[in-house]
Amino acid sequence: MSRRPRFPVTGYPLHIVQRGNDRQRCFFGERDFRAYLKALGDAAAHYGVLIHAYVLMTNHVHLLVTPLEAGAVSRAMQSVGARYVGYVNATQGRTGTLWEGRYRACLVDHDAYLLAACRYIDLNPVRAGIVSHPVAWRWSSYGALAGLRRDALVSAHPTLAMLGDAPGPGYAQWCGIVPDDAELAALRAATAGELAFGSETFKTRIEATTARATRRRRPARASPSTRSDTAPLANPAAGTESVAEEPGSTPLSRL
Repeated sequence: MSRRPRFPVTGYPLHIVQRGNDRQRCFFGERDFRAYLKALGDAAAHYGVLIHAYVLMTNHVHLLVTPLEAGAVSRAMQSVGARYVGYVNATQGRTGTLWEGRYRACLVDHDAYLLAACRYIDLNPVRAGIVSHPVAWRWSSYGALAGLRRDALVSAHPTLAMLGDAPGPGYAQWCGIVPDDAELAALRAATAGELAFGSETFKTRIEATTARATRRRRPARASPSTRSDTAPLANPAAGTESVAEEPGSTPLSRL
């Protein structure tokens, strides 16, 4: 199956996942996390990419970013990959690739969808059972977005203002609301398929301006009674939210 082309847009957030080859470790100690973040910060500044949220797990990375220039994300990720792989190979006495192919990325709508993506990223260590609270994992954007520490890498997205502060305690409260399985599945499916995580209006607008698919196409024989592939997220202020998983999709992973 041929690869989908990258979305030819700027100014829209992207959820990115990059995994270690064969899901093996790509971070082996504290200095490795620091080296990756330094490479990421340098590349983001050089190529014009805003980092809204991130988490570094032991064998994969999640990022929420916005490119300010065409092709900025691809160039930044190539730079980070080359620099970090060279560093790991030198310090670990190894050769060859570190990453499992090219990174996966989906477009992310604003408002509740973007907030859901931030929460998904920062709660990764909790879902993995590494820590009981996201503040205990140093290698994520949680502390910065919750207003607990400064992080020069993080540029809080204006959408966080929906939570009452940006950044601040409102984000901590938002992360305290456990997302339902449908929300997690929808974001995973969109990322795995390199599609879009958002409302039907958002997807239609992107398709009209880019001629790039944003959702999985249903077979022609599908029943007309089949429900929409994505249910709208509720207002975060209400404390509940739900996104339906796209039928026939396969989640990227359990995290």
